[in-house]
Amino acid sequence: MKVIEVAAGLICRDGRYLIARRKPGVHLAGFWEFPGGKREAGETLEECLQRELFEELNIRVDVPLPFQVIRHQYPEKTVELHFFRCRIESGDATAIDCAEIRWVWPHELDAFEFPPADRPVVEALQR
Repeated sequence: MKVIEVAAGLICRDGRYLIARRKPGVHLAGFWEFPGGKREAGETLEECLQRELFEELNIRVDVPLPFQVIRHQYPEKTVELHFFRCRIESGDATAIDCAEIRWVWPHELDAFEFPPADRPVVEALQR
């Protein structure tokens, strides 16, 4: 089974994290996630994150710092999620390619439904 590599940003501002709701019609529609997306051929994970955050949210971030890697097996595919800590360098986050976005405190993350693969990161941010 093919492994899909994904880069996701843990974007923090004043102690809050930016989360995005997946739009209807996509895998895991309606779930909340840390924004990012699939790595394309020839791209580093950092380049992927920069591109995805610009496409989805119209923001540029500083140098992404690796935080955690999680491999998760769904019935139809395996994803390898590379989470990076980063901060917005330019732009105001806007929900361009997602249903909505929110800035939330770590203790508020439990109020949102995240995909199973994201749970270890949610728990790590709350520690």
